[in-house]
Amino acid sequence: MEDLFTQFYAGGALLVMWGALLCNWLLPFPREAHPAILWHKFAEQLAEKVNTRASYSQSLISGTLAWGLMILPTLAVLIALKPLVWQPALFELAFLLLAIEWRNTQRFGRLFIEALARNDKEQARLLIRPYLNRETRPLSLLGLGKAGVETLTMSYGRNLIGVLFWYGISGATGAFLYRMCVELARAWSPSREYFRPFGLPAVRVVAILDWLPLRLYSLFILLGQRSRATYLLLREQARQWPLPGPAWLLVSVGAKLELSMGGPAIYPTDAKHQASKKRIRAKLGGRIAPSAIHVAQVLTLLNQRLLVWFVLQSLLMAMIYQGF
Repeated sequence: MEDLFTQFYAGGALLVMWGALLCNWLLPFPREAHPAILWHKFAEQLAEKVNTRASYSQSLISGTLAWGLMILPTLAVLIALKPLVWQPALFELAFLLLAIEWRNTQRFGRLFIEALARNDKEQARLLIRPYLNRETRPLSLLGLGKAGVETLTMSYGRNLIGVLFWYGISGATGAFLYRMCVELARAWSPSREYFRPFGLPAVRVVAILDWLPLRLYSLFILLGQRSRATYLLLREQARQWPLPGPAWLLVSVGAKLELSMGGPAIYPTDAKHQASKKRIRAKLGGRIAPSAIHVAQVLTLLNQRLLVWFVLQSLLMAMIYQGF
């Protein structure tokens, strides 16, 4: 019986994953104090110093060096720290817990749906502002609904699915570094003119890391009702979005529920948000303008597919780690 139990939880790896998800759900970090948010703010301050924008090539080199300055010392610290911890499972649990953000995403989704249901644009804008790099003041209820669907979809894709995928591949160190890479890509997103091309290296790294986990999760979403229609729309629209992983995920959710996403967005053109510029983005998904009930449907869909992912990953990890 003891051998069977040891095989089932894959030498502690599954127990760590289950424990991290349970702890995050029961005792989540306040979003404002989450290490990923503090890392994000530090990255913005670093960019203010080194993003000179003197020339395209110099800005690209500065962005590459800044990315290395943030990631490589973090990797070195994690590698050096792990042998010093008396119980390796506690190290894994701690850093996987720092990488996951589930309960805060759920809370945002619930509060955002309630604000949309009340037609409270100001509250909805206030809730979604920390999650977006673009301007929220011009957003109507329709724009807020589309932004909410995109935000929830990408939050589940990266802060849960991507983190769990890289935990299964490379342990808590890989999961934590993936999450930090995602935050760097958000902090230096070249969708804002003053981070172009400085932020391109960070975005390209995340595009590579996202390619497989977000596509696999997209296939989970595709299965079931409207699977054929979703697949056909996925083939048609995914190539129109600049990043392949997010493209598959956004189109799958939009096509599955026939919701409209994408379209023009207004981004700031300077670090102090004193000027802005409209950028044309591809339109994704279906034709239904998302409202509160549709955002709630998206949240339900993402949770259902997350459960399927979690069960399958647990079984795969058990087989890979112990040959169960």
